[in-house]
Amino acid sequence: MHPKTPDPSAMMIALIGMASLATAMGVGRFAFTPLMPLMQAHGTLSFSQGAWLAGANYFGYLVGALVCIARRPEPQRGVCAALVAVAVFTLAMGVTSRFDLWLALRFAAGVASACALVSVSAWALPALSQCGRAGLSGCVFGGVGIGIALVGSAGLAAGVARTEPATVWLMLGTASAVVALAAWSLMGRPAIHGPPVVSSRVRFGSGEFRLILCYGIFGFGYIIPATFLPAMAREWVDDPAVFGLAWPVFGAMAAISTVLGAATLRHSSPHRIWISALLLMTVGVLAPVLMRNLGSLLLAAVCVGGTFMVITMAGMLEARRFKQANRLAAAMTASFATGQLLGPVAVGLSASLGVPSIAGPSLLAAAGLLVSAWLLTSQGKGNSDLGTSAIG
Repeated sequence: MHPKTPDPSAMMIALIGMASLATAMGVGRFAFTPLMPLMQAHGTLSFSQGAWLAGANYFGYLVGALVCIARRPEPQRGVCAALVAVAVFTLAMGVTSRFDLWLALRFAAGVASACALVSVSAWALPALSQCGRAGLSGCVFGGVGIGIALVGSAGLAAGVARTEPATVWLMLGTASAVVALAAWSLMGRPAIHGPPVVSSRVRFGSGEFRLILCYGIFGFGYIIPATFLPAMAREWVDDPAVFGLAWPVFGAMAAISTVLGAATLRHSSPHRIWISALLLMTVGVLAPVLMRNLGSLLLAAVCVGGTFMVITMAGMLEARRFKQANRLAAAMTASFATGQLLGPVAVGLSASLGVPSIAGPSLLAAAGLLVSAWLLTSQGKGNSDLGTSAIG
């Protein structure tokens, strides 16, 4: 019998979490966004089929969050299983060209990525807190931005070199498999859990309910630019060396912002950081509506890319202040998934009504983000129903 792997250090926990989210989210969730224009350019995908594939992934993300609410897998096993699944489903995207199988694969990747986010949060955040290194949470969530930036750069390079999309899917799947193997061998033995908490329902108007609602609004607000930014850039500038920059910029800002956000935690609370990020995201959502040029798209990439993972980090940290942190985090993820499902639907309905481009849905999203910031500000005036802090 092999000896148990020793518990990883705080820095190793942060690096494992970072790499896990880079593949689970950067590949499992967001790889299709920069590859969609490439697949369209090679004639393997129409715009409507792309919308269906994106919707399948969003629906899978919702299902994955609901699974985590119902089953609550042991965090470390959940991380490893989700990473293996992401690798397998991504590799399969490069092996087949059947659209029905693509739908199933992107749905399954969405399920796996949601399980990975919840499991990584449930494992890494308490572990870092126990080590007295809660500030390293920024490195963990920065993995999503790093994954997006790397995948976006791969899409950019493939577009310039006119590489087949299938080749890119195979490369991303191989990289994901390497990360899954590394995480499996380095995570160590299962974490020690605290005493069980008796399940209770979320009361309407409670602090938990507001977090869930605001996190869902955030999902709706960010998903419109996050889904259509590269496609809009390709529509306005038909040069892969130019329109391909939007997604790497988005990811780079996401990676940098989480590190800066974690540093800000020394002087501010996750609650206040969340509110500030919502206001900045509103600017990014409105930019392509008010100014139809490449500069506005880059502004959107900076503002939305620089806030969406900060809000994710702040939301997961805020959830840890409540007694049933893991269940609440899964519920927030499900709410987020519901919001992001509604985003493309709103764009489709808007187009069918003759509203130009994404103007109507973007204005609705901006209004929702402002309402969400107001709700969080109101909650901040009285947190009587908060549980014991779990973030150190």
